[in-house]
Amino acid sequence: MTAFRTRAGQEAEDDLGIEEALALVKENPGPTPSSHAPQPTRPTGDSAKGTEHHRATEWHAARSVAERAARAQARAARRAPLSVPLDAALGLTLAAPLTALTDLPSFDTSAMDGWAVAGPGPWTVRAEGALAGHAEPAPLTDGEALRIATGARVPRDTTAVLRSEHGRTDAAGRLHATREVAHGQDIRPRGQECRGGDQLLPVGTLVTPAVLGLAAAAGYDTVSAVPRPRVELLVLGDELLTEGLPREGRIRDALGPMLPPWLRALGAEVLAVRRIGDDVEALHRAVADSAADLIVTTGGTAAGPVDHVHPVLDRLGAELLVDGVKVRPGHPMLLARVGDGRHLVGLPGNPLAAVSGLLTLAEPLLRTLAARPAPEPYALPLREAVSGHPYDTRLVPVVLRDEDAVPLRYSGPAMLRGVAAADALAVVPPGGVGAAQETELLDLPWASGGIGVCFT
Repeated sequence: MTAFRTRAGQEAEDDLGIEEALALVKENPGPTPSSHAPQPTRPTGDSAKGTEHHRATEWHAARSVAERAARAQARAARRAPLSVPLDAALGLTLAAPLTALTDLPSFDTSAMDGWAVAGPGPWTVRAEGALAGHAEPAPLTDGEALRIATGARVPRDTTAVLRSEHGRTDAAGRLHATREVAHGQDIRPRGQECRGGDQLLPVGTLVTPAVLGLAAAAGYDTVSAVPRPRVELLVLGDELLTEGLPREGRIRDALGPMLPPWLRALGAEVLAVRRIGDDVEALHRAVADSAADLIVTTGGTAAGPVDHVHPVLDRLGAELLVDGVKVRPGHPMLLARVGDGRHLVGLPGNPLAAVSGLLTLAEPLLRTLAARPAPEPYALPLREAVSGHPYDTRLVPVVLRDEDAVPLRYSGPAMLRGVAAADALAVVPPGGVGAAQETELLDLPWASGGIGVCFT
């Protein structure tokens, strides 16, 4: 067994136990530089490519590192839960149980339009009726009926509610049942759903539209929720245009428009989108001064002449938790701890590679900070074979059909045409997969039907 651990391997042993830690160590060989020692000079050219791949973290392991980093950050930050109005709580996670404030329903109520009846029929029908939201009617006596609407309070001594379609009146105005009447039928008794003090939902429940409805029905105006992780997006690159057609060697910025709503869909509060260009000093100031829980950068993660992310992290004394991932596209992504427990995710500059980095590192980190439940893993057979990288995972856009997933074209690192039409990304292991072979899938937030689609 190797005498060294990567940072990923060390954290795995701390959190997952010795066997899982050893598995991660085998996948991530190499020594861990001390956070207090000078960082080694990053190689350049062809030697850099080989060294970086050796240092890169296996794809599943990188996601686990991001989750553990977020757990440590959440423990250190101890951000207080928020009291959030119901109309702003969608997609948050409950920080306190949702407890019934009263019985539900809080009074006996009619489940149908019809008549409240007392005793056996036929019944004499009162002139007045009962509507939802009005005071409780006077008690009924045997042989008496009262016209009643759904949701109205049922008078005391009511035997049952006779539905409109199950009753008829004779020439004398007396009400007759057209089928047998069971005691208590179509009455929702007080406390049928819950009693005051019952726990309706536990801590950690994701606030969905149905949860909002339950909270409102139970009398809540606000809920106690885990605050959204705050994110600042730094868009790098002098070559990027913000409007018009690509021209004169410059390209349109796709990530500035795409990433903020995607980050919101992953549960984040986007504090700002800042365009830094290739200015190393501006990047240094932006990272050092950021108040965000997570800083996301685009581009500049490799070792080229204007790739400033690594040098800035070195200057700030940041700790690299993931420095490259064995995934295509998106290999040169990174995750760093930047003072005070904050984190930075460095995404590659190519659009689909940036999506890969977002789902590999930012998604598990944001999900864990927001205390959202992890999605259930699932797999489907691929309709056709997909070639694999010799030793890296591939993320390939797919559309979901009845019983399988169909791989899409246009899956190069700089292409968005495939993922724009996709429902999910197939996680293709090294070596590829054959037709009809089951393959792990990552749902895209707008296609999964999950609460992640919260773009405002």
